Amino acid sequence: MFHAKSAWLNTLKPNFKVLPLKDRILCGVGALLGLGLSSFISWLALGDLNAWYIAPMGASSVLLFAVPASPLAQPWNMVVGNTLAALIGVTCAMFIPNLTEAFSIAVALAIVLMMTTDSLHPPSGAVAITAVLGGEAVHDLGYAFLFYPVLLNSVLLMVVAIIYNRLLGKQYPQKAQVNTRTTDPTPTQKVSIQPADIQQVLEQQSQLLDISEYDLQKIILEAQQLASRRGTSQFSCRDIMSQQVIYLRAEDDIQSALDKFKQVNLMSLPVVSDLDRLVGNLALYDVVEWFKRAADPKASWENHVYQIMNPKVVTVQPDQPIEDLVPYFVERSFNYIPVVEQKRLVGMISRADMIAALSQQLNALQQYNH
Repeated sequence: MFHAKSAWLNTLKPNFKVLPLKDRILCGVGALLGLGLSSFISWLALGDLNAWYIAPMGASSVLLFAVPASPLAQPWNMVVGNTLAALIGVTCAMFIPNLTEAFSIAVALAIVLMMTTDSLHPPSGAVAITAVLGGEAVHDLGYAFLFYPVLLNSVLLMVVAIIYNRLLGKQYPQKAQVNTRTTDPTPTQKVSIQPADIQQVLEQQSQLLDISEYDLQKIILEAQQLASRRGTSQFSCRDIMSQQVIYLRAEDDIQSALDKFKQVNLMSLPVVSDLDRLVGNLALYDVVEWFKRAADPKASWENHVYQIMNPKVVTVQPDQPIEDLVPYFVERSFNYIPVVEQKRLVGMISRADMIAALSQQLNALQQYNH
């Protein structure tokens, strides 16, 4: 009996991922900071105005900090949706005496107009109601309600959301497409499911989906990579890595690093500490940018590699399957990936190493099929 009730209750739940406790707390902290900072700045700007902050911003904060990847949470939706809803709400409050009719019509028109302008933002429905039922303080503002507090609150909360999500490593606003270098499909997409295929399926949908085309592309690409890993894997990173690695020392002089670039004819080199621990990566363009700053007295202190290197490096472990490396070489155009063990640089895998290994696997698979 209990199991039957539990199964019935589960049908009422959304098919939604429950984030780990740490991430849930960070979402709550983001909303706390966003609402606190934006309301404080609004209060400073508007002084003793009674309507210095509006309740729908609380609903907007749920989207901006809990589900920033949602199309409904993007800056265009936040700012344009709220502003349009305020415009319609104020107009209905002015010309429709009956409050029930006024806020009902305001919300209905706001939905239609937001969907028409691709700015659908659910909390904006509450903005329209606030414009009608906000009382004398809101009604006295008239159309100024659009600019303050609605537009002011929206922009401030959005700015805090952008900064906070970026600090957490989340992409907000969302990118328009997976391939950041060109509008063409990624190499993997060219031989599998392309963005045009996704667009065609979405156009046939009769209802809005709360997921962006960008996220759909990422999910499909990652699912394809997982599926490919289920195939027979013959090599690990240890099998194909080069153990004699050309590298720079963190304390090396930048000029000597440039000389090494000339000798080896490479575009970037790993940087290690005295204990051979990988601490960064130095690209040739980093050196070029250093030369551009050489005339600036503020940059005169930059003399060593560690001062201009990039400390964030993508690495792999020796026992990882080489299939894990494919997205970096194919989608992100890496030239090499360092192999580390207990933070020490133990090898390097180049694009040529990957091509040779994958070619060997393909030949083996063809022979097996025949």
